[in-house]
Amino acid sequence: MHPPFDGGCQCGAVRYRVTSEAVVIYACHCTICQTQSGSAFGMAMRVPTEDFHLLKGELKCFERRADSGQTFTNSFCPDCGTRIHHKADRSPDQVSLKLGTLDDTSWLRPTHHVFVRSAQPWVIIPPDAAALETMPEDRSWLSGKKT
Repeated sequence: MHPPFDGGCQCGAVRYRVTSEAVVIYACHCTICQTQSGSAFGMAMRVPTEDFHLLKGELKCFERRADSGQTFTNSFCPDCGTRIHHKADRSPDQVSLKLGTLDDTSWLRPTHHVFVRSAQPWVIIPPDAAALETMPEDRSWLSGKKT
């Protein structure tokens, strides 16, 4: 699938368009993503910040500090609460778009799985995906390279 990619929140108050290819598509099994997604893991697609365009509505944000000391700005619909994306202070040039907010998710397949040490025991990581125990200090995987 090629850009543009359109998506939005549950209630329709927020709509967006992404105008570039994904840098990387990943599943995060950390306990924070499990809580945020209400599921076994969260899925995200990193895209350049400049290629994320808000078409309708506004986003509300809150910040949280991770155990690593990194600050994440989490953006969501102020009406229905759907998380649209988050941005890490160490990677201000990219946003991690929440994949479930895309209109068409049929083509998505994560190339990386992070924090697999916290993965639910029934989750099977595909053999062709990179499986990272934690969030590695080496951030080269964020460019789509397998580590």
